[in-house]
Amino acid sequence: MLTEKLSLTCDRLLSHRQLACCYSYCSIPQRGNEVLIYSTKDGQQKPLLLTGHHGDISAMTFGKRSRPIILCSASADYIIVWDIELCQKRTQEGEAAAGIVIGTLLGEVVHLSFCFSDERVAACIGATVRVLSSKRQETICTLTGHVGPVTSAEFCPWNNDILVTTSEDRTFRVWDLKMEAVFFQSFVLSAFPLLSAFFLEKDRHLITGSTDGQVWCFSLNDDHKCHLVTKMDLQKMEKRHQMHQESHEAGCDDKLSADKVETSKPVLKMALCSPLSHTDTDQKNDNSWFCIGSSDGLYVVDLATSELVTALYFKDYPHLSITMAGSWAISPRCNNSMVVLVSSLFTPCVVMLEVHLCDLGRLLACGVGFSVFPSSPPLLSSPLNAELKRKEPNHPKKKGGIKEQPLVFNSKVKSSGYTSAPRRIMFSPKTNAQKNSSSRKKADTNIGSLLKDYPADSAAPAVPCTDVSLNKQVSCLQYSGDGKQILCGLGDSTVLLYKSCLTGAPAVYIGHDKPISSLSWSLSRQWWLSASEDLSLRIWTHCSSEPAIIMGDKMFSKPIRGAQFYYLDKFLLLASGPCLYLYLYNLDNTRDDIKRYHQRSVNKLAGCFTTSPATDITALSAINDFFSYIVLVCGSDRSIQVFDMNKGIVASELPDAHSRAIHCITQNKGSAFSSQAPDSYNLFLTSAVTDSMKIWDLRTLRCVRRYENHVNRCQPCSSAISPCGRFIATGSEDNCLLTGTQDGKLRLFKSSSGSSLSRDTGAAVHSVLSETV
Repeated sequence: MLTEKLSLTCDRLLSHRQLACCYSYCSIPQRGNEVLIYSTKDGQQKPLLLTGHHGDISAMTFGKRSRPIILCSASADYIIVWDIELCQKRTQEGEAAAGIVIGTLLGEVVHLSFCFSDERVAACIGATVRVLSSKRQETICTLTGHVGPVTSAEFCPWNNDILVTTSEDRTFRVWDLKMEAVFFQSFVLSAFPLLSAFFLEKDRHLITGSTDGQVWCFSLNDDHKCHLVTKMDLQKMEKRHQMHQESHEAGCDDKLSADKVETSKPVLKMALCSPLSHTDTDQKNDNSWFCIGSSDGLYVVDLATSELVTALYFKDYPHLSITMAGSWAISPRCNNSMVVLVSSLFTPCVVMLEVHLCDLGRLLACGVGFSVFPSSPPLLSSPLNAELKRKEPNHPKKKGGIKEQPLVFNSKVKSSGYTSAPRRIMFSPKTNAQKNSSSRKKADTNIGSLLKDYPADSAAPAVPCTDVSLNKQVSCLQYSGDGKQILCGLGDSTVLLYKSCLTGAPAVYIGHDKPISSLSWSLSRQWWLSASEDLSLRIWTHCSSEPAIIMGDKMFSKPIRGAQFYYLDKFLLLASGPCLYLYLYNLDNTRDDIKRYHQRSVNKLAGCFTTSPATDITALSAINDFFSYIVLVCGSDRSIQVFDMNKGIVASELPDAHSRAIHCITQNKGSAFSSQAPDSYNLFLTSAVTDSMKIWDLRTLRCVRRYENHVNRCQPCSSAISPCGRFIATGSEDNCLLTGTQDGKLRLFKSSSGSSLSRDTGAAVHSVLSETV
């Protein structure tokens, strides 16, 4: 992926000089006060020599526009702007190449930057920034205010009157060039100086990095106030990335960890990765990738997930002439590649490298992932083949003959008709009966309302329409599959069954002794289960207020953290401690009036599976709407483990998925009201306390999206909890969103447009949280 195109040995060390590179040319200082211009497209072309400086050149940069290609070089005596094509033409005609002097005796310049119209140049000189005209010798404005030397300055791509500067005083400032005033000044971000700044125009984000590898992303809105979006640590991202890679043998890992020496990873330069196109893979860059040039290599980071995509280390390419970098210049190309110019940290050497991003796409696509859809039938030894042997009912034979006298409990007995006259008219069917069209039409209307598809352009529900006060803590909520009913688990150990509109008195189910921890509907919606902190699980039916199955009585040593129906209602899946239990069951609602305590429903343990490091399970998720072998389990060690129930093993593990233990995980389980692409079912969502929500792709076992809304519990189209205790449940047929609070208030939201929920569940949940929290 890294190819060396050019290697030059200089007469002096250039480790801390700003180099310049664009898609066509790169510039390197020579003999201190001269500039060599090399072509990045034709390696055989003779370099262009530019002379005019008397002092050592300390900084260079190319303009942002494609035509004309201009270069600005700075020394302590002059700041000169060169027209490269004009200089080449003059050189070919035998004339001396000349530039425009725009600054004289301004001091040592450490950084130069053009605005996006190439009309102005920002020069960082000590703790001062001078904005100069690129066409004549004129100082437009002088910016002072930093208490330390300014390290970089960058113009805003969507507003040329905004300039951002970073300084060794560990702060950055947003300047208004018209008023020569400060729009925003950051707090002290780190204990180390800030080195670089970078803009993401698509999302209007400002990114800055420090010498210790810390990266901050801020949103820069129209009010010119910066709000922190995310913070990343390059070393921590690298460690997580290495742990997610394919593991080697234990002995080899120990040797590598023993020989490895940690080095600092300064953020020397940042640039946007060009979008991947015309590749044979499904991996597409949505312009959320940016690269970081550090001392030991190039890091590609996905800002949407705050995770490291890949790291290109110099040590992995022995043919390179460089091992440690002192400065970077990065220029994206339109052919899925980038041209970078790197100066060596300890040797007087400069190399030009070409980075092939299409190889990165193929590398990411070649990873073996999983799918929720089975690719083969269950194995003969699979736990999913377990069956529950049902015993035929043993009815005792009646003793004695047939009693002629009937035994009834009524005072009157209706005559059987033996004494009436025999019937002489046989049955004749009605052939001219009129069909009731209104009833048929009403039935069709009901079916249509149940199966109405979600429109793609709908808005998230944010208009409150119903409030219910329970005065009790709401611990969990669950919509039924058809969206007609809602289960509400309370902190006082009771379960309420509401209609989806929250009207009428709810059905109350009691039996647990501690708060409800989990609720789940069966696929047929004829029964549902509830798990509690009292180490018990109960299965209920609509026709009875008594549970059909009670699983407790010291069956589990720790509280049940998750329970649900699994494999098209064939199994009960639940997690307690480090164990994942799989139960077969058979429901029988009939009871003997004399022996009412006798439970005729049966259950049988089909399998018990333990997490790989024997860590306690905090949450689980599995699909019940169709056959799937995959069960996702979250551990108290902050990991996500993928169970293959066909084999009964842990197929893969994602360590350090969040900064804290995950307490909620859910999958895209489909809906009766929307049709989705098959690949969308491989997405699942996780959340941890004081951490963000993350969307993962089961096919690549990578985080594909991160939402920095700091929710405490989430479940797309099902449930989410904010830090203030709000519990969100979505997924009803009439475009509703239900929230519950710890003080016992239920609130039903609807969309202002009256349309159904958006298919982009993550965005919908994010939008609703911003409105309700």
